Amino acid sequence: MKTVDVDHRSRVLNGLLRQAQEENLVLRAPDGREFVLAEIDDFCREIELTRENKKLMAFLDRRGRETQE
Repeated sequence: MKTVDVDHRSRVLNGLLRQAQEENLVLRAPDGREFVLAEIDDFCREIELTRENKKLMAFLDRRGRETQE
């Protein structure tokens, strides 16, 4: 996932971000494709970053395959 910073001068996008604080939005492009705009809380972001940590995920995979004696 890529993070894109929105300039404070972008009135339309900032308006949509304010609306997304109240409820999730479905944005429909002129060609009919739809996108979701939703606020991400800190816990969700932390999980995403953890999943991207390849060393940690490899360690957890190894530990998960270990058997208890």
